[in-house]
Amino acid sequence: QVQLVESGGGLVQSGGSLRLSCVASGSIFSISSMAWYRQAPGKQRELVAITVSGGNTDYGDPVKGRFTISRDNAKATWYLQMNSLKPEDTAVYYCNGHLTILRGSLRVSSDYWGQGTQVTVSS
Repeated sequence: QVQLVESGGGLVQSGGSLRLSCVASGSIFSISSMAWYRQAPGKQRELVAITVSGGNTDYGDPVKGRFTISRDNAKATWYLQMNSLKPEDTAVYYCNGHLTILRGSLRVSSDYWGQGTQVTVSS
């Protein structure tokens, strides 16, 4: 069974920093993309950052220049470094991975989600 587990959320003052981590576990053959999404109350889930296997990264406009996504392939882990946090960054943050897993002799690709971690930025 594949699991994605986030950690690192919490309460921080405006201007502060947090680092989120996401660890994938299970019968993982490969991870082609790793991403972070967030969802604030009453709003749709939005892409925060994504990194793909070739090394390219992309960011949502609200976080460009403040957030950095990185990955450690050997540990099946990816991170989101969040600097200069603002109250509008308050949301539940979810990690997402496009994984290829092993089912017997088969390789099956699908998207997986973590359970979410709360980030609250006070003004």
